[in-house]
Amino acid sequence: MSERAKSGDPWAKIEGHELVPLGDLFVAEPDRLSRLSLDIAGIHFEWSKTHLDAALIDAFDNLAEAQDLAGARNELFAGTIANVSEGRAATHVAERGQGDPAHVAQAAGRHQRMRSLIDAIEGGAFGEVHSVLHIGIGGSALGPELLLDSLGRNLGGYGVSVLSNIDGQAFDDAVDPLDPETALIVAVSKTFTTSETLLNLESALKWLKDAGIDDPYGRVIAITANPDEALRFGIDETRILPFDEGVGGRYSLWSAVGFSAALALGWQAFEELLEGAAEMDRHFRLAPPAANAPILAAFADLLYRQKLGCQSRAVFAYDERLRLLSSYLQQLEMESNGKSVSENGKPLGRPSAPVTWGGVGTDAQHAVFQLLHQGSDTIPVEFIAVTEHEDGQDPAHHRALLLNAFAQGAALMAGEQSDDPYRACPGNRPSATILLDRLDPRTLGALIAFYEHRVFANAVLLGIDPFDQFGVELGKRLARQLGEPESRDGFDASTRALIERAGL
Repeated sequence: MSERAKSGDPWAKIEGHELVPLGDLFVAEPDRLSRLSLDIAGIHFEWSKTHLDAALIDAFDNLAEAQDLAGARNELFAGTIANVSEGRAATHVAERGQGDPAHVAQAAGRHQRMRSLIDAIEGGAFGEVHSVLHIGIGGSALGPELLLDSLGRNLGGYGVSVLSNIDGQAFDDAVDPLDPETALIVAVSKTFTTSETLLNLESALKWLKDAGIDDPYGRVIAITANPDEALRFGIDETRILPFDEGVGGRYSLWSAVGFSAALALGWQAFEELLEGAAEMDRHFRLAPPAANAPILAAFADLLYRQKLGCQSRAVFAYDERLRLLSSYLQQLEMESNGKSVSENGKPLGRPSAPVTWGGVGTDAQHAVFQLLHQGSDTIPVEFIAVTEHEDGQDPAHHRALLLNAFAQGAALMAGEQSDDPYRACPGNRPSATILLDRLDPRTLGALIAFYEHRVFANAVLLGIDPFDQFGVELGKRLARQLGEPESRDGFDASTRALIERAGL
């Protein structure tokens, strides 16, 4: 990262490069489509409709060398300190069997413990279990929920409700379809001190007790990197699944955090998810930058954020099963790289992560695409689609869905000239397309790992630490202080007035 950066300014060549219109690039570079297309783990990646040309890729390659991206990548997989501000490794790749042997062995042992507990549940050790209330927040909820929503359609096994928000209505909605007599509680908190999660867990225990469950704590499984705190809360040690402190929340679905998904989807599906991610790990680790999917994506990200000043990036999944992907990526990308200081604690001096947003096609076409085609800002767009469909409808549905996705990318690039200024679309607007052969655990695992490594590559090239999240802590700390009337005098008049107005 920045500590390893060599002398000189590798950004100068990038920022001074004159961009060629997209249509002209296809003429100037006959091999453009093949050069900017990659196939990994059942996924086709395509960047030909971005402004990356051969000269820019060479310039970004120089930046990667100056920032020692290869060295940083090696450190990540070696299990050395990658999270500089907190002085620890980032060990999520070990959960997929990659990298440092000691971390890999530890993760494998903990996966086996997960599987043994799942076998016990299926064998009746917890009595009759039909459903799960999964309680967590942030990555402790978003990751498992994405897996369940993407892969869990038409499951005949356990139903899972995911509860993250402390809003009482969210609690009511989560438990409404569950029978407390046959429900299991899975509480996920890295520290087991997360206030939102513990409040929801206490309410879940009361829900069980009010329903006549004699031993509510006996229906709880705790997943944490701090087992001692779960023990103090009252969870039996045989029902505590630990994971490594180096596994950050937004990178944690591969660990015991994915327990609810592994239970509902089946252990084989969970193993296939891990293997798909491992395929992407090996690709990221071994492929040269110009043929490396996460690195090429990072090059495009930085081109639009740094050179053109694009403040946002839009992601649209043209598949209902991936409707939660943009929400998942919001946390992964903005919590990781939404920083204004470098890893050495100095001002970054340039923009960091753009705002990630998006939705589901074709709904989004009738809501926000007007801005993308004719708005005053250029917004890079990413389309994600799946070639095969598994719904029970006429194939005409899926054919129309894919044609819409591909047409939007073509329209953003080509635009439309018109003598009527209201109808003219400027074109030359960038997009990338990610096309999965089919949506299954392997391809979803590879897709999520692709985004993780893309975030890491962006961070290294910018010289920031993508694994801390100190900005998240400030608001949580102040919320605790506001809960103590004697601590409110130090707050501004507006905040104090709002508290009074709400009767708090």
